[in-house]
Amino acid sequence: MSFTGNAFLLTFIPLFVAIDVLGVVPLFLSMTEGMGPREKNKLISEATLTALAVSLLFLVGGRLVFDFMGITENDFRVGGGIVLLVLAVDDLIFSSESRRNPETKVGVVPIGIPLIIGPAALTTILILVDAYGYLPTLVALLANLFIVWLVFRKSDVVIRLMGDAGAKATAKVAGLFMAAIAVMMIRVGLTAMIHAGG
Repeated sequence: MSFTGNAFLLTFIPLFVAIDVLGVVPLFLSMTEGMGPREKNKLISEATLTALAVSLLFLVGGRLVFDFMGITENDFRVGGGIVLLVLAVDDLIFSSESRRNPETKVGVVPIGIPLIIGPAALTTILILVDAYGYLPTLVALLANLFIVWLVFRKSDVVIRLMGDAGAKATAKVAGLFMAAIAVMMIRVGLTAMIHAGG
C-alpha cells in the first residue's frame, strides 16, 4: 500500500492503542519518583531510543523471518490477532501494573521494554507491516514514539489533568479498542483464507 493519509491513520491508531501511553503514565511516574528533571529526561530519551531500536528490529526482521518460513499475511493476521486478543483480554481483566511491571519482565531497559513497547505493540507492528507495508508503519511508529517522549516529558502535567483514575480508565478503554482491532484482524484473515480456498 502506498503512503497516504488514510494508510497513516490505519497504522497510527492501532499502534497508539497498543502502546497506550496515557495508561502507562502513572506507572512511569511511580518508577521515576525522586529523580531530578535532568536525570528523568535522560532516562526518557534512553527508553524511547531503546523502544525504537527493538521496534525497528521487529519491523524489518520479522517480515523476513516469516517469508523464510513460508508464513503468509493471512496466517499472521489470524495468529497475531489471537495473540493480540489474549493480551487485550488480560489487560482488561487483570491489572495493567502487574502485566507491565518491569520487575516481573525482562527487558533491555525496563521503561523502554515492556512499558513503552510491549508484546501487544510488537505484535501490532508485525501485523501492520503485512497489511499496509513498511513506510506507513514506520511513520506511524515514529509518530507514536514522539508522542510517548512528549507525554513522558510532560507526565506531571498530564497526570494532573487526567488524575490517576482517569489514566487507569483510559488504559481500560485502550484495552477494549485493542480487543476490537484483534477481532477485526482475525476476521479479515479468516475471510481472505476462505476466499482463497474457494
